[in-house]
Amino acid sequence: MADMNKNVVLSELLTEHSELIPVVNRFGIKLGVGEKTIGKICLENDLNINFILAILNVYLDEEYDPDEDLDTFDVSLIVDYLKRTVENYMQVLVPNIEKHFTPFIAMNDGENKELKLLHKMFYQFKSGLSDHLQQGLEHLSDYPNELLHDLKNIIIKHISGNYNQNLAYAVIFSITALEKELHIYNRLLKKLLRPKLRELDSEHIEDLNHTFSDEYKSRGSNKQLTNREIEVLKLIVQGRLNKEIADKLNISLNTVLSHRKNIISKTGIKTVSGLTFYCISNGYVSPGDHVV
Repeated sequence: MADMNKNVVLSELLTEHSELIPVVNRFGIKLGVGEKTIGKICLENDLNINFILAILNVYLDEEYDPDEDLDTFDVSLIVDYLKRTVENYMQVLVPNIEKHFTPFIAMNDGENKELKLLHKMFYQFKSGLSDHLQQGLEHLSDYPNELLHDLKNIIIKHISGNYNQNLAYAVIFSITALEKELHIYNRLLKKLLRPKLRELDSEHIEDLNHTFSDEYKSRGSNKQLTNREIEVLKLIVQGRLNKEIADKLNISLNTVLSHRKNIISKTGIKTVSGLTFYCISNGYVSPGDHVV
C-alpha cells in the first residue's frame, strides 16, 4: 500500500482500519476527530507527525521501510509508545482473553481435563509474556507466539466434551486480536526501536531502560496478592460469607471488604467460579479441596 501521509483524513483511515483506534489512542487521540487530517491533529496535540506516520505505516504495511524517517524523531518517543503498548496488552488485551476464558472453563464439565489443560496453558502464556516484557530494551527480543498459537489451535482442532460454543468463539477471537498485536509489536522492534538503539551509547540505553523495564516491573509487583489477601481469597472460594471471613481471621468486616476489592482489582476476576480457577492455577488450593 502507499505510504501514509499528513493529508490523510484520520476518521476515514479509522473507519477503514478500526484496528488503529487503540493505536492512535496511545498518543492521546480520542474518537470524535471530525474531518481533520492527521497533520492537523498532530499540530493541535503537539505530536511529532513523522513519528505518528512511521507507526501507522509500520502497523499497516509489512513492507514499509522507515529508514529515511528515523532521524526525524527521538528514540524516547519509541520507548514511550512501546511502554503504552505494553500497558494496553497487560491491562486490556490479556484481561479480555481472561474475561472470556474463565467463564468458558467454569461453565463447563468440571471433569473435562482438556479445558483444565487449556487454562493452565493460558496462565503459562500470561506469565511468560509478563516476564518477556520486563527485559531491558537492548535485550528485548521478538515475542514468540507459539504458546498462544497452540492454545487457539487446540481449541479449534481438538476440544471435545461439553463446552459453551459462544464462549469458545469469544476466547478464539480475543486470542487472535492479541496475536495480531504481538506480531505488530515485533515489527516495531525490528523497524523502529533496534535501528535507533544502535545509534546510542550504553549510558543512554541504561537511562531509557529505567523508563521502560523498571517502571513496568513496579506496576507488575503492585498486582501481587499479599499474604492476607490470599488468606481471604481461599476463604472466599470455600463459600464463606464476609462476616464468617472476618470472624475466622479476627479482622473487621470493613477490612474484609477492602481485601475483596483489592483482590478483584489485582486479579481482574469478579466471580467466585473465576476466583476458584485462579486459586487452583496459582496453587493456593487443590482441585480436591472443598470449594464452591
